[in-house]
Amino acid sequence: MSRSMIEDGTSRSVFPLLPLRGMIVFPGMVTPLEVGRERSIAALEEAMLHESKILLAAQRDARIAEPQINDIYQHGVIAQVKQLLHMPEGQIKVLVEGVTRCHIDAFEQESPFYRVQASIIEVPAAGGPTAQAHVQAAKRYFGEYEKHKRRGGQWTEQLGDVTDPSYLADYIATHIEVDLEQKQRLLEIADPIKRLEALNLLLAKEIELQELDRRIQSRVRKQMERSQREYYLREQMKAIQRELGERDPKTEEVDELRRRIEETELPEEVAEKALHELGRLEKMPPAAAEAVVVRNYLDWLLALPWSEVDEETPSIDRAESVLNEDHYGLERVKERICEFLAVRQLSRRLKAPVLCLVGPPGVGKTSLGRSVARALGRKFVRFSLGGVRDEAEIRGHRRTYVGAMPGRIIQAMRQAGSKNPVILLDEVDKMAADFRGDPAASLLEVLDPEQNHAFGDHFLEVPFDLSQVMFVTTANVLMAIPRPLRDRMEVIELSGYTHEEKRHIAQDHLVPRQIEEHGLSAEQFSISENALVDLVEGYTRESGVRQLERSVASLCRKAAREILGGKERVHVTKRTLERYLGAPPYRRDEASKEDRVGVVHGMAYTETGGCVIQVEVSVAEGKGSLTLTGKLGDVMKESAQAGYSYVRSRATALGIDPNFHETKDIHIHVPEGAVPKEGPSAGITITLALVSALSGQPVRADVAMTGEITLRGRVLPVGGIKEKVLAAHRVGIETILLPRANMPDVEEIPASVRKRMHIRFVEHMDEVLGAAIDAFRDEPLFEAVNSQGGEYNDELSRSAFLGERGEAGGVSQSRSG
Repeated sequence: MSRSMIEDGTSRSVFPLLPLRGMIVFPGMVTPLEVGRERSIAALEEAMLHESKILLAAQRDARIAEPQINDIYQHGVIAQVKQLLHMPEGQIKVLVEGVTRCHIDAFEQESPFYRVQASIIEVPAAGGPTAQAHVQAAKRYFGEYEKHKRRGGQWTEQLGDVTDPSYLADYIATHIEVDLEQKQRLLEIADPIKRLEALNLLLAKEIELQELDRRIQSRVRKQMERSQREYYLREQMKAIQRELGERDPKTEEVDELRRRIEETELPEEVAEKALHELGRLEKMPPAAAEAVVVRNYLDWLLALPWSEVDEETPSIDRAESVLNEDHYGLERVKERICEFLAVRQLSRRLKAPVLCLVGPPGVGKTSLGRSVARALGRKFVRFSLGGVRDEAEIRGHRRTYVGAMPGRIIQAMRQAGSKNPVILLDEVDKMAADFRGDPAASLLEVLDPEQNHAFGDHFLEVPFDLSQVMFVTTANVLMAIPRPLRDRMEVIELSGYTHEEKRHIAQDHLVPRQIEEHGLSAEQFSISENALVDLVEGYTRESGVRQLERSVASLCRKAAREILGGKERVHVTKRTLERYLGAPPYRRDEASKEDRVGVVHGMAYTETGGCVIQVEVSVAEGKGSLTLTGKLGDVMKESAQAGYSYVRSRATALGIDPNFHETKDIHIHVPEGAVPKEGPSAGITITLALVSALSGQPVRADVAMTGEITLRGRVLPVGGIKEKVLAAHRVGIETILLPRANMPDVEEIPASVRKRMHIRFVEHMDEVLGAAIDAFRDEPLFEAVNSQGGEYNDELSRSAFLGERGEAGGVSQSRSG
């Protein structure tokens, strides 16, 4: 006999189990099923191999995708598989017929399908007057049930001459719409008489609920008719109240809004619009959906600062004091604010500038906007544009949309409560664009002093004056800002801080702030000056001071724990710093390694500030292929191609095999391949690495460089000089090669850094070779190019240095690097 039907001497057998979701199959009923779970399909396949018998049991919770043993009811039905059809999607359609009730005694296996031991439940015979009475009652209740369900009696007609109580109970239980638990209880009742009693009680309750639902629906219809009648009566009441001089709530609301419109100093066009919308509101029924929209619109119109202006305190001395108190360094920004205040004192007609603070994260762009507002005595509002991709975020939604609101600019003006606040638009370079519009294009009108006196918001539908607002925007990368938007802003670049500046910032700002935030006092916690120096140089390697502030906060937390443990005072010194923060992750001389062939230090400028990169070149025997790796952009690939052509043209003078392009395979790699790299700054770096690898001459490890190269070997200027030099200074490199045309940019580097750096200016690639490779230092490579390079000296004035070349050598700070 088959494994699924082995008898053990009783009515117990072994069957594959198919759990059912949200349904129950009763004995004698033919039911179609759709099977898609792997375990269920395996159970069906097993059943088809052994007499097509399968046990069906319902899940307690239909939402469970893979039911466990405890998730399946113990009572089920042994069914016969009548038909089975495989669908193209991998599912199976199966037609089953319930045979007999059963009880699951034990689970024999769980994978690849459930196999269970089950005992067949014997159904006792039922007859006599009592059984017939229950049968007639069940048919009557089921007929009333179908009448309430408006089925047309299609299932009742099929009962016909059915007199078997067990079959009748299972048939009706299959075709009524009740909870799964109630059907399961009917399945578990073996006695047909008791099952019919429970079924009749259930049908009576369902009929009563349906009757109650019908009465509720009838009452709702009557209520709607009454509402219409009350509307007409209410309108008649309003007419009577007007005759008697009485007031209703809606009239009071309209009068209150009219009073606010008259008392608020609105522009003539805005006042006309407000009165027009008020007239529409007055004619609308109170419960109308559009009335809510009009009320919201009037609230916004009356809440905006159409004429409120904050009184400024344009004192240059006070502004300087506030800016110096909040920030260390940043002289160019402070100077620009003081210039604006100076002109403001002389002329009140000056339009507010639009400043764009560009710099790496953590250099104080956002906090500087707050300090500007405090220095001017104006309100300050900030919101971030990072990730904004919907034009309606700037211009607002039209009132035809559900949940329409003004744009962020108008919301900021309401929050400020005055016409002349300082609004900080943070992360202006992080905006995106999609099918909903380009928010950067919407900002053109906001930030244009010639247009923003009549800014149009889609929600307001009337112009709003933004000409007195001082907008301050921030960005990490200038090139990510669209050019038309950048043209409307005055760009001020904030570079990274030097070690000395970081120490001053930590000592004057970060340490006192963290002491206060951690509930400490200056008597309980302090950091020595030498410890701050080591903290800056050994534990942070960034352009800003965010990581530095996190390190100070970590020291404060450890100090708070020790003070609560009984220690009276914690003083962090140079010797105890490592005990609190662990070993320093950075070494000051990290970049000062031995000279190597084919490895060159370059300098790059990213959105997080300047950084020092390594360019590696390897040469192997081959057929002249050139491979570039390191996730390089198109510009860097073109720089590599230009350097490769230059080396080929100068191969003989450089002592390189002229046929290397046919016999050598060259691989150029910039480490950290997961980081995209782009820009012309690595032109001379890649070329120097090629010459070193092909000639076998090592490159000085204490030299870093930046510059673009041409096919003739000329070195062209690049941008981000200050950030690049500061990055080289942070890693301990002291010799820098820069394009000669970038000499004016060196003046922006702090004097303390310039004194420690040996900066050499070059005009041709041969000069780079002589400065970075000792073997080429005395070679006569430079006679043909008529080199006129030099070194930077603070004692020489800029005009004296440029006297022989003229001003044409200058370079704009906006040039990409």
